[in-house]
Amino acid sequence: MPVWFASVCGGVLLFGVASLSMFEPVRATAACAEPAQLGWSPAIPQAGTLFRVTLARTDSAHLTRIRGAQLAGEPLHFHLDDDSASAYAAAPVDSSRGLTITITCDDNRQVSVRLPTRTGDYPLEMLRVAPRFSATPDSALAARQLREAERAAAVSRASHDTPRLWTDAFVAPRTSRITSGFGGGRTFNGAVTSRHMGTDYAGAVGTPVRAANRGVVRVVDQFFLGGHVIYLDHGEGFVTAYLHLSKQVVAEGDTVARNAVIGHVGATGRVTGPHLHFIARYGVITIDPLSLLSRVTAAASGQPAPR
Repeated sequence: MPVWFASVCGGVLLFGVASLSMFEPVRATAACAEPAQLGWSPAIPQAGTLFRVTLARTDSAHLTRIRGAQLAGEPLHFHLDDDSASAYAAAPVDSSRGLTITITCDDNRQVSVRLPTRTGDYPLEMLRVAPRFSATPDSALAARQLREAERAAAVSRASHDTPRLWTDAFVAPRTSRITSGFGGGRTFNGAVTSRHMGTDYAGAVGTPVRAANRGVVRVVDQFFLGGHVIYLDHGEGFVTAYLHLSKQVVAEGDTVARNAVIGHVGATGRVTGPHLHFIARYGVITIDPLSLLSRVTAAASGQPAPR
């Protein structure tokens, strides 16, 4: 299976596709002079999912010279191993035309590498409705929704400053069947007006909801759309949220263990029936929770790279 890479060597950036039998570098201008090789997996990340970025040592490269790295406006948290450094990154759901990784070295010079992405296979439900059913909320309700959205976004932004709290892989908050997947959109009269930015799990009112991983409780509140909600900060940019709960059994500031019961399924907020709406974010980028569950493995023992 081909792996995309970019190689930084002597002030020249080389990039291409590597497999067991092929190497076709393309020359382009670059910045950091130390040779290193940047790769990512999957080879073409899907929009709306999490993927992994690796910076491999080649020859005399000094991986400790990584001072900062960003993709889609979010910092990347590289961890050092013997001969490489790796980090998680997120492709926004609308990033079907590629993304740019920018790495800053300790001399303030930068390397920018463009990587391909592909459109997610997210279904669209096309509806034609009377205009009154797609009307915008009144000013008071709109202001409330904006405040609640900003509070959630603030948790996501601040999560980059929280050290990594987890050591094990993320787990599903429920073992029940999934009733609605991530990314599906609705079009009203020909225009896409909303997407389902989470994963719904079936459940009767009062059945348990568990923490996807160890984290700090940042929000326990009642939102207009989400009803009774809980937001967990897992550190290094990872946040999970649990919506429409009937009961919350944790308090803001608590540190909860992986798989601990934090609430119960409900039907609060804007819903038609009881279920858990589960959200996963890297920074402010909302991703398919299933990519979080499948691609974030147990934490490696490597130390964080200098930032």
